[in-house]
Amino acid sequence: MSQLALPLYGVRLERDGSLTDRALRVLMEQPLSSAEVAQRVLGITGGAGAAAQAVFTLLGGDPRFAVDARGVWSVALEPSVAALTPVRALRDEDFVVVDVETTGGSPYRGHRVTEVAAVRVSGGRIADTFCTLVNPERPIPSMITGLTGITQGMVADQPRFAQVAHRVSQALEGSVFVAHNAAFDWRFMCHEMSLATGMTLSGRQLCTVRLSRKLLPQLPSRALDGLALYFGVEIESRHRALDDAMATARVLLRLIDMLEDQGVGDWDSMQAMLKKRKARKSRKRKAAPQSMESA
Repeated sequence: MSQLALPLYGVRLERDGSLTDRALRVLMEQPLSSAEVAQRVLGITGGAGAAAQAVFTLLGGDPRFAVDARGVWSVALEPSVAALTPVRALRDEDFVVVDVETTGGSPYRGHRVTEVAAVRVSGGRIADTFCTLVNPERPIPSMITGLTGITQGMVADQPRFAQVAHRVSQALEGSVFVAHNAAFDWRFMCHEMSLATGMTLSGRQLCTVRLSRKLLPQLPSRALDGLALYFGVEIESRHRALDDAMATARVLLRLIDMLEDQGVGDWDSMQAMLKKRKARKSRKRKAAPQSMESA
């Protein structure tokens, strides 16, 4: 009997619920250690023993969760579902490559999105694109204008994020979220969606910076410019959302080629590769010199 090729959990909008609901969303993306669950779900950092105990108290008696001997948590599947191991190839998955331009580095300091682009990659090819300028409802610093070319005048008559939130969510829905430095774009998207809809994004994420560090350790930098140069990918207008997202999508396809060449063809095997730490070289102790008397 052939195994069922299940799609990956794609991006979706969800209401913030209990801590266990949040843990369920997080662990549906990928298995995590107790320390990682404590940080992402409970906001606990440091104190490994106390963090692990808090996670066990929260999740230990809930049949929806499983933990292995190493303390790695995952979502417990029903036996009938677990038997249907996902074997869908990475190349056949649906990805949405996202890039945002913003007024600054952190949404928690009041910075907002000025432009958002999403490039859908499906079946190993670029299938669709979405892009819009956004009125950030705050001034754009001159330094940001110098970097992106986006001026206050360009966004003055553009829609506010709340007016395009539905279109953005449609562009993201059901696909694996990909970005170059994904944590940055994900934070801004979650923040803007929360402000606009009162809901948060959930789903699997893939960072092309992290992936390229693993696959191309010889490169001095895994910045988008460097990867584009390495793969021969042209970026028409750097630090504009659509052009950067399109370049990242093309880099993603080349990285998938490299994964396949190494025999890594599905999500789980890629995650295992990303989590694998490089073995440390053992240093052999030199034998202590012996005196002539002891020879």
